[in-house]
Amino acid sequence: MSIDAVLSMLKSREKDSVGRLMEWLRIPSVSTDPKHAGDCRKAAEWCAEQLRLAGLKPEVRETGSKERPGHPIVFAHHPGPAGYKGPHVLFYGHYDVQPPDPLDLWESPPFEPVLKPAKPGGPGERVVARGAVDDKGQVSTFLEAVRAWKDAAGGVPIALTVMIEGEEESGSVNLENFIKAHKDELARADVCVISDTGMPAADWPAITYGMRGLAYCEVVLHAADQDLHSGLWGGKVPNPINELCRVLAQLWDADRRVTLPGFYDRVLETTEEERAQWRRLNLDPAAALKKIGLPPEASIGEQGWTFIEREWARPTCDINGIYGGYQGPGAKTVIGAKAGAKVSFRLVADQDPMEVGRAFEKWLRERTPPGCRWEFHQHSGGPPGNVPIDCPFLQAAIRALKRANPGGKDPVLIKSGGSIPVVGMIKTLLKLDTVLMGFGLEDDRVHSPNEKFELACFNLGARAHANLIAEFASATSKY
Repeated sequence: MSIDAVLSMLKSREKDSVGRLMEWLRIPSVSTDPKHAGDCRKAAEWCAEQLRLAGLKPEVRETGSKERPGHPIVFAHHPGPAGYKGPHVLFYGHYDVQPPDPLDLWESPPFEPVLKPAKPGGPGERVVARGAVDDKGQVSTFLEAVRAWKDAAGGVPIALTVMIEGEEESGSVNLENFIKAHKDELARADVCVISDTGMPAADWPAITYGMRGLAYCEVVLHAADQDLHSGLWGGKVPNPINELCRVLAQLWDADRRVTLPGFYDRVLETTEEERAQWRRLNLDPAAALKKIGLPPEASIGEQGWTFIEREWARPTCDINGIYGGYQGPGAKTVIGAKAGAKVSFRLVADQDPMEVGRAFEKWLRERTPPGCRWEFHQHSGGPPGNVPIDCPFLQAAIRALKRANPGGKDPVLIKSGGSIPVVGMIKTLLKLDTVLMGFGLEDDRVHSPNEKFELACFNLGARAHANLIAEFASATSKY
């Protein structure tokens, strides 16, 4: 068994590896759109075939029910070599992608991946397509690593379980039931590894040791049983749009703190040591804002916390969509019968998404405008996920990243403001810590037009996964 032979094979296959990624990216596996159900299955089958070529025995397992089927999960086990004593690793990823809209902002069709050259002072050579970095590209770094181990060393030298789902971008609605139904198989694992996060720069790898959780709600405020003429009824009866905006505006105080009673009671406070570590990263808020077309004064949020602390350490509330009344061309003087909004809460340890959702519903009902009624839905979410810095699995990943990045910066420990529902789910249901070893960059345009994944990051990811496998293979215990 030689990690050098595996790394040499990865190097010789770089062009072919990118070609395989582009093949997967051509499949429009948009999980939230029912018309792409067939594409989601096709993407799952493509992934299963790559695992088969790596020497694993994958299955495409169904989710949901007969009445309400979900998108399938790619599931595979590998027992490891005889006498293996190291940890059993669960690798999780997802093959589904966000909708590509708005299409007119793409420089090339979202499901016709292109390879673009590096720009002086800008991004490096990169693949541009929907799903390039979130998450097909990052999952592909793992697929290429296990395939290289198979071809260079005869097989993957660790005990491994793989679970690649198809509903992460639409709330992972069937994942919890799937994990519960397959708990006996999944419980073999000692640690979970996920590549769906980022790093500060292409030559500066990172381990994400904390992810925020999510509570996602939709509220509808109903008033009259019909749309009304605004000249005859305006100023006499409740306008649901006006009233909805008035109520939701009360979600924040003058310091931009969320006003739900008890919202901060369970927040695990950030240590001064963590805040000091983050300051040493010298991250530039003004540069980050400039990349999205905003001036430095656009850095706003909860008072008393820095730009990066507000993302990594603090819970937030955002209105993600609002609707009601006439929205067609021209004018129509109407008071709509109802108005709605989609509201999300990003949560930090140790907040509970269901508890926050219940508090939000109670808060709304206490502010019901006269003559109106609420309709409330809590759509999806998941608890926050954190890993202790001294976790031996995390330390193994740091060593793997360091060896995968010779001549580059040492890996750093960061947090993420994003949410991966499975992180909290795996901790709750399987009692496993998750090592988040991701390779995306801040300017990868995740969920936006012209999403990209730089080849330097792609190749680093493949080397890192190969080295992490070597780390676990050399372990004399499960830690």
